[in-house]
Amino acid sequence: MQKDNRKEMQDQFVRLCKAHGLKITPQRIAIFMALAGSTEHPSADNIYRSIHREYPHISFETVNRTLLLFVEKGLLDVVESFSGARRFDPHTGQHHHIHCIKCGQIVDVFEEALDQVAIPESISKNYHVLGKRVVVHVICPACQSNQSKIKETL
Repeated sequence: MQKDNRKEMQDQFVRLCKAHGLKITPQRIAIFMALAGSTEHPSADNIYRSIHREYPHISFETVNRTLLLFVEKGLLDVVESFSGARRFDPHTGQHHHIHCIKCGQIVDVFEEALDQVAIPESISKNYHVLGKRVVVHVICPACQSNQSKIKETL
């Protein structure tokens, strides 16, 4: 990530914190920037490990609570995961995901055809729909290749 882009993202984060009445701390900035700089949809543990060297006194619980606060305020989204660990997404705009059931990789998908999937009336008449996200479960190319290699050795 380029230096200018990181500065712009940090400035945007500060503005969002101010708009939501959140205290701005170096640790919160570090947590958000570690997530914002990632395309991996990391878990709280991944974020904790990535900032722990710079902030050795920060606890995992602080990182986890901060991420959940960011989700509550709409700064992040929680992403579906097969591993049981919450994964976080800095992109809160309309998009969908491809999720590998073998390795757990989650990839953002910006596809208008998926945006057009209609909410059935049986749902929309009984619930207040806030949004939708299509998740396509796959076996990614790398995992397919690994499966092929395993079969070849048998």
